[in-house]
Amino acid sequence: MWSVTGRSATSLKPFDDTLKRFMQARTIPHASLAVVRKGKLVLARGYNWTADTSFAAGPTSLFRVASLSKPVTAAAVLKLAQDGKLSLSAKVASLLGLSTTADPRLAAVTVTHLLQHLGGWDSEVSGDPMFRDRVIAAALGVPLPITQAQIITHTSGLRLDHAPGTTYAYSNYGYLLLQKIIEKVSGVSYASYVQSKVLTPLKIKRMTLGRTAKSLRKSGEAPYFSQYTGKSVIDTSDSVVPFPYGGFNLENMAAHGGWLATAADLAKFTTLFDAAGVLTSASISKAFAKPSIGVNSDGWYYGLGWQVRPVTGGRNTWHTGSLAGTSTLMVRRYDGLSWVVLFDQRDDASGLNYGDIDAQLHTAANSVKSWPTTNLFSTYGL
Repeated sequence: MWSVTGRSATSLKPFDDTLKRFMQARTIPHASLAVVRKGKLVLARGYNWTADTSFAAGPTSLFRVASLSKPVTAAAVLKLAQDGKLSLSAKVASLLGLSTTADPRLAAVTVTHLLQHLGGWDSEVSGDPMFRDRVIAAALGVPLPITQAQIITHTSGLRLDHAPGTTYAYSNYGYLLLQKIIEKVSGVSYASYVQSKVLTPLKIKRMTLGRTAKSLRKSGEAPYFSQYTGKSVIDTSDSVVPFPYGGFNLENMAAHGGWLATAADLAKFTTLFDAAGVLTSASISKAFAKPSIGVNSDGWYYGLGWQVRPVTGGRNTWHTGSLAGTSTLMVRRYDGLSWVVLFDQRDDASGLNYGDIDAQLHTAANSVKSWPTTNLFSTYGL
């Protein structure tokens, strides 16, 4: 059963049509989409393709956002640097008291290296520490669930896969270290710092860190769906669980994949990078500056928490998110358009690619003939 909730305009029907085709082809139960044009929220909707009416996605439904958490963490780091509390060239090991015995090169890793995925950890070589709970528990002789401190102890005891600053390799672990830096320098919890210094100035009040267990779902939070099951890593029971509810430990992933948000909340977050406010224009420029290495053959690169592609007329910046039960996308376009789409599923029997939504939303945006001038942010408390 198809249903749509929330506000839009007739001229924005291409977005609705795109979501309907995309979700029905993949049997995705729930989604939320928000679109911003020139700083105004012009569309905020929930989409549902399911016979189960126990939950209906709306504009203020919370979804796990997965790696859309990284731009949020990067903004917090930039704010600390802007306020003179942290140098982006500071050495991570000395900041956090990490042992460099296993690999002296760890001493050279900087805050900027972590932000740009240049720290030297490569999940394609040695695996992603954030998804190796059983391996780490066995290596340290500790019970599940493992802690962030145990992940760091274990990983600091291994050699880096690359010399710092020499190879771009996307690293969730690097963003865990950024969480610890934010906490060390600010003196408060990661969530507290982000909420007070980044989100509150934007009137974003709903965003919160998610929980792994199904029983701990927040009020208004979407359910998550996957074809896959796995042994739980959040207790010692060895019970087989739906993968989104214990196949990984969401609490440990806070800074790189742990936030819950509404699409409208994240749409408001994108406006932080449109003009000086929470961040100065100098800090915003740093977020999108080219790294020392790692520009791809087709011209895009990873800045500070954002993927960046220079285009005629400006630049497009974006981030994707992916966990079992979650597929997300946040885009800021050169022409003043931004959008955020959140799905509560990333795999299904069709085998279709969920990344296809990116091009399809650009196509939808390009086909809009007239844009509304209303601003819905205040409608949703933003």
